[in-house]
Amino acid sequence: QVQLVESGGGLVQAGGSLRLSCAASGLTFSAYSMGWFRQAPGKEREFVAVITWSGTSTYYADSVKGRFTISRDNALNTVYLQMNNLKPEDTAVYYCAANRLGSTRERTEADFRSWGQGAQVTVSS
Repeated sequence: QVQLVESGGGLVQAGGSLRLSCAASGLTFSAYSMGWFRQAPGKEREFVAVITWSGTSTYYADSVKGRFTISRDNALNTVYLQMNNLKPEDTAVYYCAANRLGSTRERTEADFRSWGQGAQVTVSS
């Protein structure tokens, strides 16, 4: 079955950087758009970024645009989220998710059928 495993989370000071990775198995990775979502304590899970199967198109939430970059390596079945200039409000559990043949227009939780277990990112002020 599909398995998505996030790594790279941790504690960082405001203004710092982290890179999350999500390793996928059990699927034809190059046929899936990949997304990142996050859930802060007491809040609903929200969309962060998405990248199409080819890697040629991306879309970001306004709150992270210009600071976060999503990328993928289809040879390694891995999607990344480079997070720069982190802010305390970026503190959340970050999840990667897979959407078969999806586009960047599909950015809701319901569009993604497979999910990782999440990685904690904590940004201190």
